[in-house]
Amino acid sequence: MSAESPGQKNGFKSFFSNALRPKKSRQTLRKGSRSTTDLRLAARSSVDEAPPMPELAPLHAHRLKYRELHAQVDSQLGERRDYTEIIHTLGASDLNDVSAPTHEQNDHRPPGESDVASLPLKLWAQIAGYLNPAEAASLAMASITLYRRLGPRYLMALDHPDNHTHKINFLSNLDISLPHHLLCFPCIQYHRRTQEGTERIRPSHVLNPLFNCPNLRNALKPPPRHRITHGRNLPFTFVQLAMRAHRFGPSYGLAPDALGRRWQRDNWSHTSRFHIHEGRLLMRVTSQTFAAPALTPSAQRMLLYSREDYCPYFSTCAHWRDGELMPACKCALEHIPRPRSNGGLQTLEHRVKDRIAGQTFDPNALTTLCGFCRPMRRCPECPTEYLIEIKLSEDLVDRRFKQSIVITRWSDIGDGTTPDGIEWGAINGKRDDYDSFAHYARRGIASIFEAAFTADTLPGQRVVSLNPKKKKLGEEGNKWY
Repeated sequence: MSAESPGQKNGFKSFFSNALRPKKSRQTLRKGSRSTTDLRLAARSSVDEAPPMPELAPLHAHRLKYRELHAQVDSQLGERRDYTEIIHTLGASDLNDVSAPTHEQNDHRPPGESDVASLPLKLWAQIAGYLNPAEAASLAMASITLYRRLGPRYLMALDHPDNHTHKINFLSNLDISLPHHLLCFPCIQYHRRTQEGTERIRPSHVLNPLFNCPNLRNALKPPPRHRITHGRNLPFTFVQLAMRAHRFGPSYGLAPDALGRRWQRDNWSHTSRFHIHEGRLLMRVTSQTFAAPALTPSAQRMLLYSREDYCPYFSTCAHWRDGELMPACKCALEHIPRPRSNGGLQTLEHRVKDRIAGQTFDPNALTTLCGFCRPMRRCPECPTEYLIEIKLSEDLVDRRFKQSIVITRWSDIGDGTTPDGIEWGAINGKRDDYDSFAHYARRGIASIFEAAFTADTLPGQRVVSLNPKKKKLGEEGNKWY
């Protein structure tokens, strides 16, 4: 409203009345008004013009359309296959779990004896000629029809002395069907277990037969065994029992925890433990004894070696003479703190030096090893690792703490199928084709073993070669003694 318009009132009251007057755009719509009718018509028209809702979700509709466009027909089977769906199925499924469907298919498949019998004898003989004796014998024993075609000649060929290893491999495949028997390697046949479920590792001087074998006391055919420590062996039959129970079930053998033992001999205490990792049996043996400070070289030999066979009291592999295992043990013994003399002037001198250095002398202080004896050693010719430590241990007889040397050994024993295996033959010194740094390049045996039992890890240790110069002198070398 302009200033010249009639009816304008000047003043304070008129100013507030005009300021608080509602605008026309804020006035409420009334029933029957033209604006309300226009809004309703616009809403109805927008609803009528909206596109219809799809029956399927957009992603599902895209999948159906993609399958229709990219479906392919297999030229041999006549099936329509979507290769993208096959790849996604392979990624989501477990490829290792193939045993259950295979057994179901084998149970419901039609008999194939007629197809086997339709092939000529010369063809089956030619097929068997490409196989080794163990595989040819397994083919002949696959069914009665194959046995009639191939005959017993492939089974009789296993008795030849040159096929000794093939016969063991053939008989090892029968473990799954003989839970109450064990394969005897001196006899190369199965024997009935006499201590089923109660087998235990005994000392080497105790006769502990697990089955009745005619070659039990035959020194010309000793059973395969591995030396653990002085007076303790690990027969290969216990490796069989542990791996059979792992592969087929508890009724076939023993759990790995049942093989562990604790024993003492010649002032040494030993603890053994076993673990199965990726189808192979791992062993850890920890040996320790109290060690006095300032030992002479002859006293160190008396502490470390047995007087019976001049082998170490602790657990070692067959290559312990070659390399730096024994020099590292002697170096660790020299790091034990030596006691000080009780002379008056020398005692005063030591006190003054300790006061200047700000420290006190403690004969039971924690011992720090040097760069030569501290690292973990790995044998390059077999799967074995060693760790040498100097620790404080409690002597229950004197009731005080003493310094002790602790030597821990980790080894990979193998799969337990045959004593001719690469791991078992390597730790016993019967194979020269094993490279431990190639087999355990990324992770050590000790790390694998300790990670299975505890969340704590070993202190960071360098892993160096037990025999860096690769010299094989054996008993001819004098460095080991």
